[in-house]
Amino acid sequence: MHSTFVIGDVQGCYDQLVELIRLIDAVDHQARLLFAGDLVNRGPKSLQTLRLIKNLGSRADSVLGNHDLHLLALANQVRPSHRSDTLDELLAANDCKELLDWLRHRPLAIDVDQHLLVHAGVFVNWTKSQTLALALEVETQLRGEHYLHLLSSMYGNTPKLWHDQLQGADRLRCIINGLTRMRFCHADGSMDFDVKEGAENAPQNLTPWFDLAQRATQDCTVVFGHWSTLGLIQRDNLISLDTGCVWGGQLTAVRLEDRLVLQVNSPQHQSPF
Repeated sequence: MHSTFVIGDVQGCYDQLVELIRLIDAVDHQARLLFAGDLVNRGPKSLQTLRLIKNLGSRADSVLGNHDLHLLALANQVRPSHRSDTLDELLAANDCKELLDWLRHRPLAIDVDQHLLVHAGVFVNWTKSQTLALALEVETQLRGEHYLHLLSSMYGNTPKLWHDQLQGADRLRCIINGLTRMRFCHADGSMDFDVKEGAENAPQNLTPWFDLAQRATQDCTVVFGHWSTLGLIQRDNLISLDTGCVWGGQLTAVRLEDRLVLQVNSPQHQSPF
């Protein structure tokens, strides 16, 4: 039985990913590799990163992060580029369409034994099974022939609070924002999109999504990235994996079976401020 490693936000840091996979292979050369999303952007080698992960075939999979969705929107002329984007080489590549088609078919949540892998977070009242079902609603649209409609309607900060009665674009947008953008929440479980600092610097009226009382996913271990100012966190039912590789931190992998941590240091490719 081979082990499973989950790797934090790569964001185009190809050289560090190659080195991290080398370290993983030294431990278990057939280990399953799962990625916490944000495979691309802001780092220097998004094209090479996407090619590498795609070419790993059935050995690897990734949930979608907000930067991955931004790439899909940018490539389909749904959104303009940002000043901090580093996606031009990828968008001009001969195999861009093939790579983006592969990316478009990635999940937003992955069930791994007693673990739930998402990019950013889950709403307080979502169970593991509900999270997977709601992710599938978005995945079905994104993989379908009308995916451009989803890409063009997924942007926006509302609704900030999940209700089972949400429908249409509001429902899908809320699911996407929860799974790919969530950090802090208010006491009622609604998302805040303004504060991005670490948990210790949070305003008193905000709580990290994973610390909300009665969180319905406390019966499994939620594994996520996205929040580089948190750094590596390991609790009984929580693993935070974004250690700021693109900001000059580390690229981190955690083996789910025993919480073995492997890390590769990275030069600073961009400033977060």
